[in-house]
Amino acid sequence: MCLAVPMTITRIEGGRAVAEARGVETTVDISLMPDIKINDRVIVHAGFIIEKLDEQAAREIDEVWDKYLEEMDRP
Repeated sequence: MCLAVPMTITRIEGGRAVAEARGVETTVDISLMPDIKINDRVIVHAGFIIEKLDEQAAREIDEVWDKYLEEMDRP
C-alpha cells in the first residue's frame, strides 16, 4: 500500500526540496511542481510532490491525521 503524505516545504535546493511533516524531514523531487515555494503545503508520494494544497485543504487533512494518530495511541 502506498500513502501520499501532506508536508510543508522548508528548503529548496535546485530540483529538490526539503519537506517536513510532524517533525520528520525528507528530500523530495519538485520536477512535477517546479513553482513550489518555501512554506507551501504539498502532497508527497513516492518522493515526488504531486499536489499543492490550499490552506483549507491542508487544515482539513491535518485534522484527519490528528484524529487518526489520536486513535492509534489509544490502548
